[in-house]
Amino acid sequence: MKRFIDTLKNIWKIKELRDRILFTLGLLWVFRLGSFIVLPGADPAVLQAQMGGGGDNSLLGLINVFSGGAFGNASIFALGIMPYITASIIIQLLGFAVPYFQRLQQKEGESGRKKLNQITRLLTLAITLVQGGAYLTYVKSLGAVDQSVPESVFWLSGIIILSTGTIFAMWLGERITDRGIGNGVSLLITVGIIATLPTAFAFELQGRLQSGGFLVFVLEIAALFLVCMATVLIVTGVRKIPVQFAKRMVGRGTGSIPVAGARDYIPLKVNAAGVMPIIFAQALMFLPGLAAQTAGADAETSWFVQKLNDFTSGPYNVIYFVLVVAFTYVYTALIVNPSNYADYLKRQNAFIPGVKPGKPTEEFIDSVTTRITLPGSVFLGLIAIMPAFAAAFGINNLFAAFFGGTSLLILVGVVLDTLQQIESHLLMRRYDGLVKEGRVSGRSSSRMQGIGANM
Repeated sequence: MKRFIDTLKNIWKIKELRDRILFTLGLLWVFRLGSFIVLPGADPAVLQAQMGGGGDNSLLGLINVFSGGAFGNASIFALGIMPYITASIIIQLLGFAVPYFQRLQQKEGESGRKKLNQITRLLTLAITLVQGGAYLTYVKSLGAVDQSVPESVFWLSGIIILSTGTIFAMWLGERITDRGIGNGVSLLITVGIIATLPTAFAFELQGRLQSGGFLVFVLEIAALFLVCMATVLIVTGVRKIPVQFAKRMVGRGTGSIPVAGARDYIPLKVNAAGVMPIIFAQALMFLPGLAAQTAGADAETSWFVQKLNDFTSGPYNVIYFVLVVAFTYVYTALIVNPSNYADYLKRQNAFIPGVKPGKPTEEFIDSVTTRITLPGSVFLGLIAIMPAFAAAFGINNLFAAFFGGTSLLILVGVVLDTLQQIESHLLMRRYDGLVKEGRVSGRSSSRMQGIGANM
């Protein structure tokens, strides 16, 4: 505890780091404050009653969790940062298939990134207009609109305010990234997720105390801690492929001396796909229910749709697990390009010991990636269905969501990245890091860490 307090004092001593943290906290507070400012003409009480608190496993419940309850509050940040996330995913996928976006991502450097950012912002605005209209239609269909407000005023003001709210949230995220600490957009999502944790924790504790099961609650907290630790291990886990750089000659003429080349490694992440497979799989799981509602079918009479709407059912979890494993392989194949690694090593006059340069190196890296993706995909699938196991043991659905799924992976990933940035500031000024031995694993542990991401 004394070491932790000393670390906090060291953080406060560094003016730049202190200013960055305070700046980040201030903008996060602004974002949370906007989550409680209601749209003109909307009635959040009716909306929350119709949504059942927003804690279900539906698509709308998931959006409500990511927005920190702003969706259910009918606030100006009801759409949150999700349109920007959607636009970023679309641009990233286009970068795998469309040559123009590939060129912007890989070859045009800073100018290409600026163009991509501009395209992403414009696409975010377009998505916000579409989603904003759908959200206002949803609010009106639930009767959560004040009848004294003219319909034209509600629609016009609602579209403008929702679009402005999303653009402002995107601006907040970019300012945090530039002048604060951590990734701004990720922190906005994380704050939204954490905002629901105290309520879920209180409900679970109250329920256990009423049933006399305080010891069970302690065991639940211990299980949650173990799941978080296992998630940290898989998120930070890498398979290090050793790399040997060729010898170089020091001196001139006959007096030159051969010096052994440096050693390095290629860190292939066990979970290179991150949270994306769960997002894609979850989106597919929602499609049958949405299709049934669009077709006007009665979802209650359809056994298949009913099971897919219940995250505790066996069919749901089996299909969900298989989809997560499959998407992990697909997304890893898209973002990890062995030929890029092989070309980079060739340009740097480096090689993997025991492996010939060129095609054999590419095949070796591909085989290693395939092997380590298997345990990574299986673990990701288990994390995805972990809330169902938590609910099966009597944990309320809102608290069970923190035992796995998208929420847990986002929380772990964002916290690790933020801590790594804080530790970098401490180590640059000769202070001890956040851990006694070793370092917080981040994205810059090796000079070759970013080869796959930057190519």
